[in-house]
Amino acid sequence: MSDMKIINIAVIAHVDAGKSTLVDAFLNQSGVFRENEEHVDCVMDSNDLERERGITIYSKNCSIKHGDYKINIVDTPGHSDFSSEVERVIRTVDTVILLVDSIEGPMPQTRFVLQKSLELGLKPILVINKIDKPNHRAEEVVDMTFDLFVDLQANDEQLDFPILYGIGKQGIMQYNLEEEGQDIMPLLDTIIERVGEYPKQDDEPLQLQISALAYDNFVGRLGIGRIYKGKIKEGQTVEIADNEGKIRSAKVSKVMVYEGLKQVAVPEVTSGDIVVIAGVADISIGETVGEIGKVEAMTPITIEEPTLAMNFLVNSSPFAGQSGKYVTTRHIKERLEKETEINVGLRVEPMETTDGYRVSGRGELHLSVLIENMRREGYELSVSKPEVIMHRDENGKLVEPVERVIISVPEEYSGSVISKLGLRKGMLQSMEPENGHIRIEYLCPTRSLLGFRSELITDSRGEATMVRRIEGYTEYVGELPRRANGALIAQEMGTTMGYALNSLEDRGTLFVKPGVEVYPGMIIGQNNRKEDMTVNPCKNKKQTNTRSSGADDAIRLSPPKIFSLEEALEFIEEDELVEITPDAIRLRKKILDEGERTRAARKK
Repeated sequence: MSDMKIINIAVIAHVDAGKSTLVDAFLNQSGVFRENEEHVDCVMDSNDLERERGITIYSKNCSIKHGDYKINIVDTPGHSDFSSEVERVIRTVDTVILLVDSIEGPMPQTRFVLQKSLELGLKPILVINKIDKPNHRAEEVVDMTFDLFVDLQANDEQLDFPILYGIGKQGIMQYNLEEEGQDIMPLLDTIIERVGEYPKQDDEPLQLQISALAYDNFVGRLGIGRIYKGKIKEGQTVEIADNEGKIRSAKVSKVMVYEGLKQVAVPEVTSGDIVVIAGVADISIGETVGEIGKVEAMTPITIEEPTLAMNFLVNSSPFAGQSGKYVTTRHIKERLEKETEINVGLRVEPMETTDGYRVSGRGELHLSVLIENMRREGYELSVSKPEVIMHRDENGKLVEPVERVIISVPEEYSGSVISKLGLRKGMLQSMEPENGHIRIEYLCPTRSLLGFRSELITDSRGEATMVRRIEGYTEYVGELPRRANGALIAQEMGTTMGYALNSLEDRGTLFVKPGVEVYPGMIIGQNNRKEDMTVNPCKNKKQTNTRSSGADDAIRLSPPKIFSLEEALEFIEEDELVEITPDAIRLRKKILDEGERTRAARKK
């Protein structure tokens, strides 16, 4: 493999532009799969959650061969919550393929990933994807993307970017809209022509920077990065410069490269290639690996600061331990420590007052993906409402994160959206019609967007779409509106009855159906009024000898509102928790006893 010419590329784009599908086409057409091997769509989205949600959460590496070239490909996440992944991996590549949807055009995350690529001096290749859609506007999208390059102060070389048009799903790329493409070869040829091979520097002292981490149950922590100079061998003793410039030595037990989708152990890896090293238990992002006495530290990789925090607490509900295998503080601590090994955008701090940990991340999705993974692994825990992390600027003023939000909503619902974002202290940036929809762009404090997605979907009858991207910080905007309705809270332990729920339907929206086990302090619905109300959902009709006129009428209940994990986190208030177990997501009050709750409210 060492005599092959090496090029590293990353596929960058907004959510849903077709990154993983394009990588599928690279792999399928380069002969990575045997004829008798099963082909899976979005093969790089190997995590169960990635498959279910149709998003890439973790960046992945693979490689293909094209002639005498080995092309390492990195499939990056498109969601802004995982932007720290994107930022690191594009440092290891020679060019980026910027994928833009032929209808949507450049989106907020497109701007972010492109900006980082241009800052690093990369010369992107533009691919306008999904040109098979009848209402595509490919030429207009090219102009919009060119304007974005200018806006981001691209240099002349970067502005002279090649443009290809494609149908990622069919593995087709073409140089213009008129021709009929057959395969992905035009893109591969453009990569080789645009980039050329990485200059061989095998005789120089080793310089390898770690840009990603992984974990293997047999060999432990793995460091992944590009060899900029020199070569690294299995069993070699190296020196490692950390991000503070301190140097330590370590022995590399194993070196691996990517062949197709697999990591393959090799005796030696040369300059230009992406290598996976094992044996260094404390290897970390941004560290430089070099030869003994010759380590030359590279610019440290800075990780974006977390913007959102929540408390992970031991599950203290009456149902604790019924379905989970891991329920103690020690279990939660070990799992969170293991997560921070590879999830560098995450911060974990012990809480002083309770059995729990304060966990900070880049957004609701970043944290909810961790919680969902823990739930599937058999953990039980309770989590608090997400809180935005405030900072003081250099003048001592309180600042909070602000996000760019793009909403596409049918015209008849646009008034409601604008009104609600106005109340939430959002600043309207632009508004334009788009095929019967209105595309609205706002700058909003992150704090004001907690809980907004559910409202948006309800108000637009499920027809609105919203994308967000952290833009920076703004001065604290003051108090914001809170949830307008109180909760319906179960009064006693028992099983919900259709008779009781039927009478409670007039009081609000129910979250449970008949036959569900509940406990005192569990939230079973949303009140129509602003205050909380304690109710008895377990009451059954008294049996008498007298037959009433309506005795045979069947009870017909509306379907209850069932929350997803993200919706539950958005719904709760400061005095509430989400109880998460392998088989249930429940909402509850922090203080389960009604008398204690009343006393605590009075004190407050």
